[in-house]
Amino acid sequence: MRILNKFSSRSFDWVLFLSVCLTIAMGLAAIYSVDLSRGQQLIYFRKQLFSVGVGMTLLIFASLTQSTFFRSYAKLFYALSLVLLVGVLIFGVNIRGTRGWYNFSGLSFQPVEAAKVGIIFMLAYIVYHFGRRYERALFFFGTGIVTLVVIVLIMLQPDFGSAVIIGTIWFGVMVLTGARRSYLLGLTLSVLIFSVIAWFFLLHQYQKERVLTFLDPNRDPLGQGYNSTQAIIAIGAGKFTGRGLGFGSQSQLRFLPEAQTDFIFTVIGEELGLAGVIALLVLYSAILYRLIRVVRRTDDDFIAVTVSGIVILFFVQFFVNVGANVGLLPITGVPLPFVSYGGSSIIVNLFLVGVAESMVEKRY
Repeated sequence: MRILNKFSSRSFDWVLFLSVCLTIAMGLAAIYSVDLSRGQQLIYFRKQLFSVGVGMTLLIFASLTQSTFFRSYAKLFYALSLVLLVGVLIFGVNIRGTRGWYNFSGLSFQPVEAAKVGIIFMLAYIVYHFGRRYERALFFFGTGIVTLVVIVLIMLQPDFGSAVIIGTIWFGVMVLTGARRSYLLGLTLSVLIFSVIAWFFLLHQYQKERVLTFLDPNRDPLGQGYNSTQAIIAIGAGKFTGRGLGFGSQSQLRFLPEAQTDFIFTVIGEELGLAGVIALLVLYSAILYRLIRVVRRTDDDFIAVTVSGIVILFFVQFFVNVGANVGLLPITGVPLPFVSYGGSSIIVNLFLVGVAESMVEKRY
């Protein structure tokens, strides 16, 4: 089976690619700004630049790969993601209470990012082979079990934010494929019941504090509520044009912990202002629109579900991260796609863009 295709500008979505590149450029500028307050070595910026290079390489190879390759090896991608998730519980490094990273000579890798790829491919594979009989119980509960295995392994780390992302991808696919409403309603009620049980028996105290502080930021203004309060102050201080890169007091004076990851949106809001935020929103809108366009122009179920899963992944991560930065959602540590510092995230996201590019039709 031939795997790679010859490059064709007609089957490459340049608008999608350029939108991603500009979004990455904004992220690199914000990370560079954060690094200025950390010293002269620019550690975060250099590592992110290296990860972008790796991700771009994967994007190019993935874009040249036939979509049938991803369908043929979907089960292998899924199985590999499970192996990585199990392995990290045994051999992984514990960072801030979560055993979710492999560390190789100073280079770290977060397998939960690979799990996002695995579950998207696996769900698309099942949909493709199910013959559009999506109302059947076997389809709903079968895909649910496949997804639940991944969620359980992620929760054992524990990484609540990523578990929610995986669950949302599955739920979104169920809605899009037309699974029975009675099953979806029953699931919603079950989640509500489970949430109550989890609150009393499963969630750690720091996770509970995040939720309580979200509901009432003044509950602990110098503790759990500190990050949210500082983020809102920083965004408001940016006004329309911002204070300029490297001149944001909240980020430069380290009032914002983890400014390069969880609060990178806040850095952009403070230093580039509302204008920078609007530019970022326009770029994300362009990315999502071009991906949705791929879905609408294909009659292949595997392609439709794969790209739909990518859309759901990017949108939910964007929504959760920005929502946490502006005080609308609890802080969960979910990265902002293409912008937040993090090698695993940027590499996997660029790979997924390459996958979507490989599924663009020739007449596109």
